[in-house]
Parts: sequence; structure tokens; C-alpha cells
Amino acid sequence: MSATLETPAAAPAEQPKRKLGSSKVWRIVYLLTLLVLLLSVVRTITGVANLTSSGTIAAALGLSVPIAMAGLGGLWSERSGVVNIGLEGMMILGTFGAGWAGYQWGPWVGLVVAIGFGALGGLLHAVATVTFAVDQIVSGVAINILAVGLTQFLAAELFTGVEGGGATQSPRIPPMGTVTLPGISSAAQWVADQGWFLISDIGGIIAGVTTDVSYITIIAILCLFGSWFLLWRTAFGLRLRSCGEAPYAAATLGVKVMRYKYIAVIVSGALAGLGGAYLAIVAAQIYREGQTAGRGYIGLAAMIFGNWRPGGLAAGAGLFGYTDALQLRGGGAVHALLLLTAIALAGYGVWLLYKRRAVGGIVSIVVAVLVALWYATTDDVPPQVAFVTPYVATLLVLSLASQRLRMPAADGKPYLKGEEH
Repeated sequence: MSATLETPAAAPAEQPKRKLGSSKVWRIVYLLTLLVLLLSVVRTITGVANLTSSGTIAAALGLSVPIAMAGLGGLWSERSGVVNIGLEGMMILGTFGAGWAGYQWGPWVGLVVAIGFGALGGLLHAVATVTFAVDQIVSGVAINILAVGLTQFLAAELFTGVEGGGATQSPRIPPMGTVTLPGISSAAQWVADQGWFLISDIGGIIAGVTTDVSYITIIAILCLFGSWFLLWRTAFGLRLRSCGEAPYAAATLGVKVMRYKYIAVIVSGALAGLGGAYLAIVAAQIYREGQTAGRGYIGLAAMIFGNWRPGGLAAGAGLFGYTDALQLRGGGAVHALLLLTAIALAGYGVWLLYKRRAVGGIVSIVVAVLVALWYATTDDVPPQVAFVTPYVATLLVLSLASQRLRMPAADGKPYLKGEEH
């Protein structure tokens, strides 16, 4: 007998291990570097120092906080499958809670009460949509209307006759305080004042984010990182996100779907209340009627722009905050923004043509040429145009990003316990 010897199969070559998310991190670094370089080029061409000044960056950071918190609240809710149009109303409840408690017991108590009032709004939305399966859009709109009426009534009852208060505003809230990084802040500001290409722009950005930063801003940044970690790096987050993707399948695996939806929507309201607290305690040091000015809806737009992820959401909120900060500095800064927009659209159009998406590429380049002509034939923009610039920028970016968006599969669909769909 002859034995056949089989040669063992060669072991497959071990693939090099790559850290999860490392490519995304580098992509973000590249994009941020490109953005700062583009800003520096435009600042040099136009001579508008406000594009990267520490004052503009600080204002942009502050204006981004309430939008980011509203958007993060929407992210929590929609990742569990519940659409939360009521974020605006929950922010309104937060501003009122901060004003009512803040002037009596200090800003930190006002912050806690604002978060609690927002969470109560989230609880109301959860009861209506999760327990009773009320249409989620209808419930959200109802909360917005209820919040406006309730705060108007309470303000008239609680603030009228109080020194510094009235039917539409609270007495002044004591300042909360800020944080400045000693040494780094002053050194960065010195570099920014030199007017060097790129280096001074980086100095202005560093000075803006290290000088007089409010405690609520720091809390908001921690909320963004904490939400990313909880929702994408823990079993809790996996279960919660499964409720927004396939709730009936999740239920068969033992996930308490209704419990997770309740948690997500209540947290959503609390985050919106935190955004409202910033407006009352930091931005104005007072509660005023109509203080939110639609920022809850803008937060939803930032969430959609960010593709229901914290990083993209923060970028969307930062975009609105930056353009809003520029329009506060007058038409000259917005006029320089036209050149920035033209260059960015032209670059985006070339990239689309490289990807063989001819229609989108041609449209982007045509719009870039029109914006460039607008910049070249004018020296300023009207105040009305400057005022709506943040909203136009948000719509423009949303339209450009719409092709890559994917909402949670079960977002907005009612979950009926015990039924199979």
C-alpha cells in the first residue's frame, strides 16, 4: 500500500491590524487642515481678519452650543426610533427653568432645573409616543405649542412685580464664570495678532477656544464625547440603537424596547434643556420670551447633516455657529464668506466630476462661478442678506450632503409591544 502524504495548506497571511476608526480620524484631520488653510487663503486675499480672529471663534463656539445640544438630543431620540420635533419646546422649558431658578439660587441650580424641565418635556413626549403610540410629529408640535403657552403664563405669574423681571423676562441671573488656559491663551493671541499666513489663523483659533470658555460649554463638549462612547462603544448603546433599527427583532433577543425608548427620549429632553440653559445663563444672563429663536429646529438640521452621528452633528452645529458669528460682525465678514463659499463649491464640484457624478459637479461649479461673480462685483452685502446667512448656509450644506444620509430604519415608526411587523 502506498500512502499519500498531504501537504498542509499554507496558513493565510496575517492581515495587519488597524485600529477601529483610525481612517475616520485621519479624514477629519485632513478636512480640518484643509478648512483652516482655505480660511487663511481667503483672509489673506480679502484682508478680513474676522474670519479667524479669536473673537469670531469664541462667538462661534458659544453660538454652536445650544444647537449642538438640541441636535444631540434629537440624535438620542431618533437612534431609539422616536422622532422628536418637540426639541424647541424642551429648549424653551430649559430657558425658563434656568431663569426662574437661576436668579433665586444661582446659575448652577438654574442649570440643574433647566435640565430637569427639559427632561420633563421629554417624559411627556415619551408617554405620548411610546406608551400611547401618538403620532410623533403631532406630539412634538403639541409640546412646542404647550411650552410657549406654559412659559408665557408662568413668566407673567412669577416674574411680574419682581425687581428686574416682568411678564416676558426674568430678573438677572448671576454669572457662572469661565475658564481660561493660562499661558496658552495669551501666547496664541500674540501669534494671532502678528498676521502671519496660516500660523496666525491657527493662533486665533486656539485663542478663541481657550479664552473665557463657559463651564456649560465644557459640559456640552463632554456630552458629545460621552454620547459617542455610550451609544457606539457599550452594550447599552448597541441595545438602544437596535431599538431604532429593528425593534421587534431586538425584543426577541430580550431587549426592553420601551424602556430604552423612554430613556432615550428623556435624555433627549434633558440635553435640549441644557441647550436652553446656555442661552439663559451664559448668552444673556436672563430668561426672555422667544429666546430660543428656532434653535431646536436648527439642531435637528445639524443632526441630519451629521448623519445621526455626534461628530457630524458637532460639525453641523459649528457651521451654523461660525456663519452666525460672522454675520454679527457685519456685511464685510459675510462678503468675504462669499469667496470662501465659491472656492469650496468649486473644489466640491471638481471632486464630484472626479467621482464621475457629472450633473452634481457641473451644478456645483456653476453655482461657484455665480457666487464668485457676486463677490467680485460688490464690496459689501446688505444687512438682510447677512442676517439670513447662517440659515442659507445650513440649507446649502444639507442639500449637498443629502445623498449620503441614512436615518435609522425604524425612525418615526410606532412600536406596538407584542405585535410582530
